[in-house]
Amino acid sequence: MIMPQDDDTYLTLAKRSEGLYKVKGSKHFSYAFPVSSETDIKSCLEVVKLEHHSARHHCYAWRLGHDASRYRTNDDGEPSNTAGPPILGVLKSNCITNVLVVVVRYFGGTKLGVGGLIDAYRTAAAYAIEEGEIIEKKRTKTYVIKFPYAKMGDVMSLLKRAGISPEKTDFQITCTLEATVRLRDSAAFTESIEDLDNVQIDEV
Repeated sequence: MIMPQDDDTYLTLAKRSEGLYKVKGSKHFSYAFPVSSETDIKSCLEVVKLEHHSARHHCYAWRLGHDASRYRTNDDGEPSNTAGPPILGVLKSNCITNVLVVVVRYFGGTKLGVGGLIDAYRTAAAYAIEEGEIIEKKRTKTYVIKFPYAKMGDVMSLLKRAGISPEKTDFQITCTLEATVRLRDSAAFTESIEDLDNVQIDEV
């Protein structure tokens, strides 16, 4: 199992991946998506439901946040806790976050029972994760920095020393830009910015 190498990193998926698990005639199509918001999750669910519009069950689980503090499961008509929670368990066992897994079931004519359903959804979810690429990402914070044009040299020099590329720049009489900083460096960075006169910094 891959584990994060630093306290300020987390594991997620590089791109969409798919799996298929068959048992007693039933087919379980599984899809894993990297996501960053509930809007992303809604869009991915709509894609899967469009691809499998005739299926009765589109069960899923997701985790969001660097610390995976937000999560949700959905059994979508299956017996309670037989689909969503087993899928969530796969996300937890792989220590990944910012990931959605959807499992679509087509009934094959033989009932699996509660234990069989749990195993099927867990296995299908695991297949999708196994087919994907788990990557390590840095935990970051994004800040908006506002300053008068006369302070441009000081701000840009500080960013350069910190190895940070400015984003969403707007250089006018009052200038603004965004800067994304690694979590472990964020306290020192904000302190350096606050030491500059007439420069304002706020976390996004």
